[in-house]
Amino acid sequence: MSFLDGVRTRAAANRRRIVFPEADDPRTMQAVRALTEMKIVEPVLITDANRARLERQTVEALMAARAHKGLTGAEAAVLARQPLMIADAMVRNGEADGCVAGAVHTTADVLRAAICLVGPAKGVKTVSSAFYMVVPAFRAAEGEVLTFTDCGVVPYPTAEQLVDIAAAAIEDRRLIVGDEPRVAFLSFSTKGSAEGASVTLVRDAVEMLRRRLPEVAVDGELQGDAALVSAVGERKAPGSPVAGRANVLVFPSLDAGNIAYKLVQRLAGASAVGPILQGLQKPCSDLSRGAVAEDIINVAAITALQVHD
Repeated sequence: MSFLDGVRTRAAANRRRIVFPEADDPRTMQAVRALTEMKIVEPVLITDANRARLERQTVEALMAARAHKGLTGAEAAVLARQPLMIADAMVRNGEADGCVAGAVHTTADVLRAAICLVGPAKGVKTVSSAFYMVVPAFRAAEGEVLTFTDCGVVPYPTAEQLVDIAAAAIEDRRLIVGDEPRVAFLSFSTKGSAEGASVTLVRDAVEMLRRRLPEVAVDGELQGDAALVSAVGERKAPGSPVAGRANVLVFPSLDAGNIAYKLVQRLAGASAVGPILQGLQKPCSDLSRGAVAEDIINVAAITALQVHD
């Protein structure tokens, strides 16, 4: 069974209510029909019949979340007409387990609504993203899934933000892939082979994550080949718990992460599933505006797996 087939099967075993605020988009509606037929999730739509009630609830949710930051009732009433705000208010209020949007709206719009109404998870200050890269076999007989993070949200993370990014990726990998994360913080240096501000940044983040999650296998700074190839890892980082075995790659900047996932996708023929937003209290997923119905189905299934009971 492929990774995505497994994701769909596991999501179907515990159907979640996922709201789709872009019901005017034909790709979204095609995906909603398929999700309903395959019973992967229980799709929820914003309709003329329920919109007035939902807008009132959205005003209340917005005021509860943002009045202390100066949001007025009049401003909340305007925002409450936006489908993204309505959908994320439903997630906040427990009427939906998660939200899938972005086929029409920009990533910035999706993030803004999610942060406004759902907010970061406990102990997390930085919302970020990950791609799940389904790669051909390169160190075992079969292909595998690698987590690339962050490739879509935080341009130049601080050490503290890198820790939030890695911690969120660890938690989501356990839910989405179902294995134990082995985390490599990537750099142009391996264990002191070079120096620089970004190398120091990565080293600091590694030490902070070890204190935060001492049970997780994590190492850095590691170059990409040392993180992924056993022979190189043994030579460059002997004794490392991660070198040559990493399945979660934490990039030091958005430049590095975004470039890397696109190169692996195009040159290695990998499937790039995402970006999957991570670090939120409840899952609100972003889509590419170039998404097709199949992409929306897969992201909905992954969103369902991100839900905490």
